[in-house]
Amino acid sequence: MNDVADMQTTQEAAERIRVQGLVQGVGFRPTVWRLARRYGLRGSVANDGQGVSIHVCGPVAALDRFAAALLREAPPLARIDRIEREPTAVLPQHPDFRILGSHATSIRTGVVPDAAACPECVQEVFDPFARRYRYPFTNCTRCGPRLSIIEAIPYDRATTTMRAFAMCPQCSAEYADPADRRFHAQPIACHACGPRAWLERADGAPVAVDAFTMLDDVDAVCTLLQRGHIVAIKGLGGFQLACDACNEAAVARLRQLKRRSRKPFALMARDVETVRRYCVVTEGEEALLRSPAGPIVVLDATGPERVAESVAPGVKTLGFMLPNTPLHHLMLRRMDRPIVLTSGNRSDEPQCIDNAEARARLGGIAEYFLMHNRDVARRVDDSVVREMAGAPRVLRRGRGYAPAPLSLALGFSAAPAVLAMGGELKNTFCLLRDGRAIVSHHMGDLEDALTYADYRSSVEQYLKLFEHEPRIVAVDCHPEYLSRKWGQELSARWGASLLEVQHHHAHIAACLAENAFPLEGGPVIGVALDGLGFGTDGTLWGGEFLLADYRVCKRLGTFKPVAMPGGEQAVYEPWRNTYAHLMAEMGWARFAMNYAELDLYRFLEAKPRRLLDRMISRGINSPLASSCGRLFDAVAAAAGVCRERVTYEGEAAVALEALVDERTLKEEDELLAYPFAIPRLKSVHLPYVEPLAMWQALLGDLLLGTPVPVIAARFHKGLAVVITRMVDTLSREAGGDKPVRTVALSGGVFQNRVLLEQVTARLKAIGFEVLTHRHVPSNDGGLALGQAAVAAARSLTNSQ
Repeated sequence: MNDVADMQTTQEAAERIRVQGLVQGVGFRPTVWRLARRYGLRGSVANDGQGVSIHVCGPVAALDRFAAALLREAPPLARIDRIEREPTAVLPQHPDFRILGSHATSIRTGVVPDAAACPECVQEVFDPFARRYRYPFTNCTRCGPRLSIIEAIPYDRATTTMRAFAMCPQCSAEYADPADRRFHAQPIACHACGPRAWLERADGAPVAVDAFTMLDDVDAVCTLLQRGHIVAIKGLGGFQLACDACNEAAVARLRQLKRRSRKPFALMARDVETVRRYCVVTEGEEALLRSPAGPIVVLDATGPERVAESVAPGVKTLGFMLPNTPLHHLMLRRMDRPIVLTSGNRSDEPQCIDNAEARARLGGIAEYFLMHNRDVARRVDDSVVREMAGAPRVLRRGRGYAPAPLSLALGFSAAPAVLAMGGELKNTFCLLRDGRAIVSHHMGDLEDALTYADYRSSVEQYLKLFEHEPRIVAVDCHPEYLSRKWGQELSARWGASLLEVQHHHAHIAACLAENAFPLEGGPVIGVALDGLGFGTDGTLWGGEFLLADYRVCKRLGTFKPVAMPGGEQAVYEPWRNTYAHLMAEMGWARFAMNYAELDLYRFLEAKPRRLLDRMISRGINSPLASSCGRLFDAVAAAAGVCRERVTYEGEAAVALEALVDERTLKEEDELLAYPFAIPRLKSVHLPYVEPLAMWQALLGDLLLGTPVPVIAARFHKGLAVVITRMVDTLSREAGGDKPVRTVALSGGVFQNRVLLEQVTARLKAIGFEVLTHRHVPSNDGGLALGQAAVAAARSLTNSQ
């Protein structure tokens, strides 16, 4: 007897099935419809504010098989977080299963991130016999825009920026056919009815497209890039600036006009084969490049060919992505080499998303504009991912990843709604409710006025989109953070509680949250290494060892506090950190006596040392900071790497990591790794990482003319050794008879592949469970998640 015949002999039942997660705009209802028909069921399915609601009736056995198939055969972009089945009265007899329109109810569902063009749509775009041949806005339920066009939930065409385009009869027929992969694909469009793209000259003169192509305006861009022009392109989540990545003059001109001195540019190539000419691509990295998220993937630049030197000066990696929209596929079809594809902005400003705004702000950079007339609801930058320690790790979370919610551990579902404001640099914010956290797309550095305005606007948009009414607003402790100040205003406006979360506690809590560490899982040893964060004692921290859970944290150890002469100037002039470290360890007389032969000595001697000495001794604009990031700056500058000035925070550390000699790292005797001691601070009796011995070994290597890559390797290895020693010691001290055996690694310094892999391997080798970041950045881009988790956990304690 076959399945259907078997089911028809069993008793009928009916259920209301609630499906929550990322289930709207991904072809979920047609899948339900198809499965219901397969199992001979009748009823209906509809979208609402909480996800998908299914009312289904049929043989009991068929209902069970239907529910199992929902999980097994969900559409590629769907993510099911929860299925609830509730018995109901058997439906009256009616012949079929129907797909109903959306119901407006309270919002408890997620928004699917934008997805790269799927293989079926790309094939159609290049098929001269297909209706959408060379149509740059082709999409279906398996790909295309979501977050960048949505204005309200439920996700229907009327609540997106596509509502301006009335569907033609053929698109309407596909949209209404449950058997078509474009059934209820909200951005569905074609040449006849959808958005269109066109080329403009920045100077307003007419464009003779046929001088560049025999095809169309999008194809003409390829010729412009090949001829060395800079073109502004309106992509999925905003404008981008493009030029030929192998044309040194074009890349250098883009750097100068964009005011971006040295920070690496992202690249796009038409296929993986092209990428392999410039980089080694592992199987996992290829999967990332081809994934629906389509992020920028950081790759080792050891391929047989080279892009222009000024694409990524001073590093040995390149950030590559593949075309993620039909427009990019069409544009690169004839391009046999990579292009630079960077955000359409001037350095530090937010990306342009509006045509008129782009003409005004990018007119001095781009010579041509590839425009289109589909509005971008919100700016969404490209995501950045790198494989480290055996796993892909998100370094910047934007297109393709945000705002997919993260499920927290059991116990968080009872917490009240929280809005966490994030930090100051690399900002994101976070909405937490019902045990799920929605971390916003990457916002950027709030020090820029336009970025801060965009941040405020985006917070309002998210609150409205998800109908989120916070009862708690969580902020960083730093009194000058703009995110904190605005959080204070919002909490006062709403009458919501305001909660301060210490910077490094938030880092560790973010790591716990994204690993779904249990709410009552007990304390872990948290290692938070970054640039600067406001400590509970009012000083600047940045190299911290904590005993932490979600609710509280205690500082167990730290890096040596050293002055930052000039304050923020020390962040951008690494030599200042070198000088401060050397003066803290040995003073000028001893340094001069032993190391006067060094170029470093002559360099520092030419600096205004007396002024710096007075600043440090009197504490004038020279705050003490226990910063691991500044230690990296100091070591890099001493070794002659980025000594005078850097153009972005962390540049010296990135350059030092790039120089690490792998053979020294892996094969040289451990005894040659630079040593650190672990004494105790006299004032607070706190163990700290003392770098005097490291400096003596490093300066000795400089005297011997040791190659900088060897110095870089010995420093990284020595630092990993002392971090491991510190964790091992603290775990036994903190736990007594029951040592703490779980370690959470967080902070921007752990974006350093060498250090992350060294520390992780060493801790695992002595039996620790190591928690690391994968889904949110370990830098301040993950801070908001930690703030939200701490606020939620504390509120649950207070309510008991």
